[in-house]
Amino acid sequence: MRQAKAHQKELFGPDNVFSTPKPENLMQRILDLSTTEEDLVLDSFAGSGTTGAVAHKMGRRWIMVELGEHCHTHIIPRLKKVIDGEDKGGVTEAVGWQGGGGFRYFHLAPSLLETDKWGREVINKAYNAEMLAEAMCKHENFTYAPSDAVYWQHGHSTERDFIYVTTQTLGPDQLQQLSDEVGPDRSLLVLCAAFRGAADRWPNLTVRKIPSHIKNRCEWGHDDYSLKVENLPKASPRPEPAPAPTHQKAAGQPDLFGGKGGGK
Repeated sequence: MRQAKAHQKELFGPDNVFSTPKPENLMQRILDLSTTEEDLVLDSFAGSGTTGAVAHKMGRRWIMVELGEHCHTHIIPRLKKVIDGEDKGGVTEAVGWQGGGGFRYFHLAPSLLETDKWGREVINKAYNAEMLAEAMCKHENFTYAPSDAVYWQHGHSTERDFIYVTTQTLGPDQLQQLSDEVGPDRSLLVLCAAFRGAADRWPNLTVRKIPSHIKNRCEWGHDDYSLKVENLPKASPRPEPAPAPTHQKAAGQPDLFGGKGGGK
């Protein structure tokens, strides 16, 4: 017990929010009972990084998630010591750990939408145009590949299907120009702040408003690891209506003389 406390003090200092992290011996016992080498261990509340440190020493793969600055102040420095073989405490001796391996660190982007003082959903100020386009490509299952020559090609799903993301309000003239440039042999998904005119006027364009579309597909603004990003299921195709019998004339169908059927 004294050795474990000395190891904690060495890693975290005497005055630290993680003054009593999980003992590595306890985590080793849990992983021994529930995993084998090369298994993937998930800790959604990483804290000081004990789960990842022990899993790494025991030859397990791991994923950890943490909010705030704990990742920079505690987890990354701790894991660097583990990888460099400088962490001599915990279960290091018991498992024969001498260092090695590595890890990658990802930062979760801020919520795409925020609410302004009038209660309207608007694009988060933290997002610039490039970040917004990349985020929307991800949500629409497009490959983010902005063109240097064509301003409306922010990504593609096939060789003829493209996506264009803008925070502008598009009018009929702008949409007509887009339709002309896209041409009849290609299609373009247009995601914009708002648009004027009938969206189905241009057969090669699919025009949608960003906030409503994102709101219906994702949960935003949570800080409890409940981010949900998934594609909505497609609607089942409608069955074809059965043809009317040839010997009957549908009500309202013009007869040979131009009048309406169904009456005398």
